[in-house]
Amino acid sequence: MGKYLVLQTDFGLGDGAVSAMYGVAHMVSDEVVVEDLTHDIPPYDIWVASYRLYQTVKYWPKETVFVSVVDPGVGSERRSVVAKTKSGHYIITPDNGSLTHIQHYQGIEEIRTIDEVKSRLPHSEESHTFHGRDIYAYNGARLASGEISFEELGSVVPMESIETIGLVEAKSEKSILEGSIDVLDVRFGSLWTNIPLALMKEENIQHGDNLQVTIYHQGKKVYQNIMQFAKSFADVNIGEPLVYVNSLVNIGVAVNQDSFSDLYHIGTGTDWIIKLRKAPKIIFE
Repeated sequence: MGKYLVLQTDFGLGDGAVSAMYGVAHMVSDEVVVEDLTHDIPPYDIWVASYRLYQTVKYWPKETVFVSVVDPGVGSERRSVVAKTKSGHYIITPDNGSLTHIQHYQGIEEIRTIDEVKSRLPHSEESHTFHGRDIYAYNGARLASGEISFEELGSVVPMESIETIGLVEAKSEKSILEGSIDVLDVRFGSLWTNIPLALMKEENIQHGDNLQVTIYHQGKKVYQNIMQFAKSFADVNIGEPLVYVNSLVNIGVAVNQDSFSDLYHIGTGTDWIIKLRKAPKIIFE
């Protein structure tokens, strides 16, 4: 078993919650290396939590244990689970949709349920609102340190019983590429879509081509413009929009040195649909 434990929460760093999770992990084993994915998931936003796991997990060594705690249902009847991905990583999380993107795009080999009564931090039985510390960080550290095996954490859960969030499939029809705006490049306000570069290549769209970009919110057109498919942000002037390939080799939309999301009030999720096509050539005489 690897010794890495990577934490993701919506807790922020304004109090001691994340530090308490670190402390529990180190009490289990001082050999576990605890790292952060992010603690800035928007409060209760399971969709973003799911996406950030998809964005990050495969870039860590095999057998790394991830703990993802975005848990609006803490203390309810929702299950706590541990998943073994097809890439050989482990994710401990509430069964509330946080595994959606990993399951869809990368695949899960097996899922087991964790007994929240028996498998928890000793003497925490009366606490029902901090499972991130008492169950997830505790069992994550046990798994990462080798104190307990994946199989020993609990019984197998049927894959079809896991909670998932609806996804929009990227597609190409009549030379129009369509997908969803899944998440923001938060600090810079760029839009990350689920349209893979492969679909652009199928339509013979190349760097330097001009594209017509149309964005819809709940079926209503809210933005349309023509912009360059750029290799880098430096290919366009400051303040100009562009289409580019993001770090997941999917298509992104941005404004050079500004926030596309803020400028045009664009959000994320399956209510936000984007369509791309080669722009018709305009000839000035």
